[in-house]
Amino acid sequence: MDKYLVLDVGGSAIKYAFIQQDLKILEKSSVPTPMDSLDSFIETIGKIYDQYAQNIKGMAISMPGIIDPKKGYSYTGGALRYIDKLNTVDVLKQRCPTNITIGNDAKCAANAEIGYGNLKDIQDGAVVILGTGIGGCLIKDHRVHTGRHFSAGEFSFVKTDCHDSIGWDYAWSIRNGIQGLLSRVQEQLQTDEEYTGIEIFEMANQGNERVIAGIDQFCKEVATQIFNVHIIFDCEKVAIGGGISAQPLLIELIQKNLDNIFNHLGFDVYKPEIVPCYYRNDANLIGALYQHIQTFQ
Repeated sequence: MDKYLVLDVGGSAIKYAFIQQDLKILEKSSVPTPMDSLDSFIETIGKIYDQYAQNIKGMAISMPGIIDPKKGYSYTGGALRYIDKLNTVDVLKQRCPTNITIGNDAKCAANAEIGYGNLKDIQDGAVVILGTGIGGCLIKDHRVHTGRHFSAGEFSFVKTDCHDSIGWDYAWSIRNGIQGLLSRVQEQLQTDEEYTGIEIFEMANQGNERVIAGIDQFCKEVATQIFNVHIIFDCEKVAIGGGISAQPLLIELIQKNLDNIFNHLGFDVYKPEIVPCYYRNDANLIGALYQHIQTFQ
């Protein structure tokens, strides 16, 4: 059975896995993401490649930024500014001579759901990744919709208020990233104490009503933006990803608030189903592999 090296490049670590075509992960590890230079980045990936070069059919990579997956070109690299405007695949092939594909990380997560997860039965939908910011992807005709300039579904940039039209304070990424969740909870608790997402949901699951109210307000804002995406795009399902998507309370409250919007709409409009992403921590890896297999099929 064919085997592949799959990498998920993040702002702090590069996760990598040796994966069979049937999705069985044979080995998995990670290394720190080089932040200093392109040369360090290439050599870090090259050393990973060297471990598996004789046993793989190709290498699939998930990474941040606006990416043309067909040409293997990075228009931007997110926090990794050294891969802005780079023929990434061509550069990596000089060090790692194998079939290589790259894809935007949120779009790779969507590919995992399209290929093997909770969106494999739909034609049109969306994926919303709740993390440090908001990752996003639109799905059209059972394919990731990249858009003419490869930036379709960049939900982080969505404005939630017109009073700060040139800043980031009311960007969806700020309102509903992890910092936004913390802020809604702090408002309810009337405290400046900082909590992690895990701690917030532990308090909620223990019945802390103020924390639940903060999460509910957060989910109301998420549901409002999902509604806006749906009205524009007509989604069958919307999959919620990110670490906190594993919390049943989150999905429950997003669905409750979305139901409330539709119940007061006054028009007969199809309501999409809210589902958690099936693949969580491994979504980018699995989706990058799906993209790779589809490219060379």
